[in-house]
Amino acid sequence: MGAKMLDEIEADFPEHTPRPSHAPTALDGIRVVDFSHFIAGPFATMMLADMGAEVIKIEAPGRGDDLRRYPPVDPRLKHGAPFLWTNRNKRSVAIDLKSPEGVEVARDLIRTADVVVENFSTGVMDRFGLGYENCRRIRPSIIYCSVSAYGREGPFSDRLGFDPIAQVESGFVSMNGYPDREGVRALSPVMDISTAMMACNAVLGALVARERTGAGQAIEVSLFDNAVLMTGYASMQQLFTGADPQRHGNTSPDTCPSGVFQGKDGAFYINCGNDKIFQRLMSNVIDRPDLASSDLYATGPDRIRRREELFAILGDAFAQYPWSHWQSRMRAAGVPCGKVRTVGEAIRSPEARERGIVTRIPHETLGWVPNVNLPIRFSHTPIVDPVAAPAVGQHKELVLRDVLGYDDEHVTRLAEAGAFGADASSQAIKV
Repeated sequence: MGAKMLDEIEADFPEHTPRPSHAPTALDGIRVVDFSHFIAGPFATMMLADMGAEVIKIEAPGRGDDLRRYPPVDPRLKHGAPFLWTNRNKRSVAIDLKSPEGVEVARDLIRTADVVVENFSTGVMDRFGLGYENCRRIRPSIIYCSVSAYGREGPFSDRLGFDPIAQVESGFVSMNGYPDREGVRALSPVMDISTAMMACNAVLGALVARERTGAGQAIEVSLFDNAVLMTGYASMQQLFTGADPQRHGNTSPDTCPSGVFQGKDGAFYINCGNDKIFQRLMSNVIDRPDLASSDLYATGPDRIRRREELFAILGDAFAQYPWSHWQSRMRAAGVPCGKVRTVGEAIRSPEARERGIVTRIPHETLGWVPNVNLPIRFSHTPIVDPVAAPAVGQHKELVLRDVLGYDDEHVTRLAEAGAFGADASSQAIKV
């Protein structure tokens, strides 16, 4: 993501449109102390930040969150595109949690907080003295969200977990791909993203519960638990039939015709989820009302049994005209369809531009950076204007002064003790 590349795409994406200046936010006044790293935790806290929460990201001095080094890395930013994608609207404070003085700063922040989020390996926060029981003593109303691989208790609690491991162990990979080869993982970190969504939902639910009861609580979201959920209704189907899902490529085991077809100038997907859609496809799109009314294709199971012959009929028809021809006919007929796009085509598509999904936002070093917005639209409490992901420790002085009320002498004493890392102890720090 170099300067040249950014210059080349500047015309592709509009500047962010600011929210109404006096509109409230959904989570105004909520403070989150975020000890998480990589994707599942930080994406959850980013969603909270987008809704108006103040998120203070705790990072290791110097190195910071390991996701910073995921490519492509811009040397001027010292972090890469993935980090930008999941850490906007946060303040970064670099604290050495292996230092007693650093832990004391973290405890002071927790004392002011509504929510703590962490996704360290099991036992790490307890070793720092920052586990739930300790945090509850610091702040009785705290909502403490742990994102783990296999849970915080039990025989698997020590296992490390990343998105691809959750994909394979949950059965998700076994369902995807083609029947003549091994299952394939989703390249997108779908388990991390969906786990983040679950964690965000859990925090929001706990905040509502605290409003009603006054009590905080511990929350746990497991990557593996979530991954099993992400197999969809396949788990329930397996329980009813005893049969594992088979890989069907781009076709569907449940509906037909659903799959990828080739038009004269490219590929597109259609999804006939019920009998009426199939009938509209045949009558109004490819001009074959005889097939729409044929007993051979009357029901979904009938069509699935005759998938090959039905796909051949459709394939011959679709090859005669380009996508634009078929898109207009299917849209008019109410047949769900979509062009098979690359990621680059998708984010530059008319649909993406209309929805304002990708915009340009200011950046103090680069001038601007791209931003991918959340798919949430609030009518009364719009999400906050995006601020690009911070540098490691960028907001340390600001947070220590404004949130904790530390004076210069206090900060200097903490720095000399190593609270902010070895480098900070050799520098004069002014707030």
